[in-house]
Amino acid sequence: MSNSSPDRFVRTHLKTRHLVLLVELGRHGSIFHAAEAAHLTQPAASKLLTELEYALGVQLFERLPRGIAPTWYGEIMIRRAGAALAEMDAAHQEVMELLSGLSGCVSIGAVMTPSTNLIPQAVTLLKSRHARLHVAIQVDTSKILIQRLRAGELDMVIGRILDTESAAELNFEPLTDEPHSLIARSTHPLAQRKKLTLEDLAQEAWILPPGGSILRDRLTALFLSHGLDQPTETVETLSLPVITSLLMASDMIVALPEDLIKTYLDSNLLTVLPYDLGLRMDAYGIVTRKQHRLSPGAQAMLDVLRELALQRANK
Repeated sequence: MSNSSPDRFVRTHLKTRHLVLLVELGRHGSIFHAAEAAHLTQPAASKLLTELEYALGVQLFERLPRGIAPTWYGEIMIRRAGAALAEMDAAHQEVMELLSGLSGCVSIGAVMTPSTNLIPQAVTLLKSRHARLHVAIQVDTSKILIQRLRAGELDMVIGRILDTESAAELNFEPLTDEPHSLIARSTHPLAQRKKLTLEDLAQEAWILPPGGSILRDRLTALFLSHGLDQPTETVETLSLPVITSLLMASDMIVALPEDLIKTYLDSNLLTVLPYDLGLRMDAYGIVTRKQHRLSPGAQAMLDVLRELALQRANK
């Protein structure tokens, strides 16, 4: 029978092993393998899952011929269970750090542009004030980083909120947008042209971000809106060292903010091709979880990011 009181459900029914099992069921899609990962017998895991479904009054997983799959209710419980366990891991880490005299840690995620300028500046400033603070940085697309933030795996993200479901749980402090230019090596055949068309560019080899990213979607829309097929010769990567190496060693082209490759442009290794893509990304910003108190280390990083953002705005 379901109980209408969340407080009673948590205090009376929910145990840590329920949370661990939910996370492992989400990872493995199998009661047998989830039980192994959670150090339970399969009957014990089945009993725990039945207890949860009975207490909530909903089906959390569909039983399939091979394995199980979470229902919408199950997806919610898996995500929240992961966040709860991550919080307890963070609490344990903070206690251990205090016992050992360390200053704490902060985990931050960033999309590519701020990872090459804002994040290094912030880490340098943070370390000048808190030398023993450990900083872990992940660079990825906004979609993946926001998922990790919501799951409690990151303290904050420099990126974008792309869906309304996430927006209800998150705070967003805008920083700046990202105008993109078309980049190639300085000796690229197209660099000698005074005028280019999108038809010309559709025939070229492109370096693209992964599918599902906002830039990839807008590049796709750009070609489709002009009745053109997508480029057929492509490489997908977010790694800036890979991108710059490919550009200088081939005739590939890429859409990037000029700030990302300013050193290469200034040294005439790369160039901006004479075509305005008309692409400006939505503003990225500092994303944190609502109703979540940051650790001292994470709060110190947030303060530094806000300080640098204010300095940039006043320039």
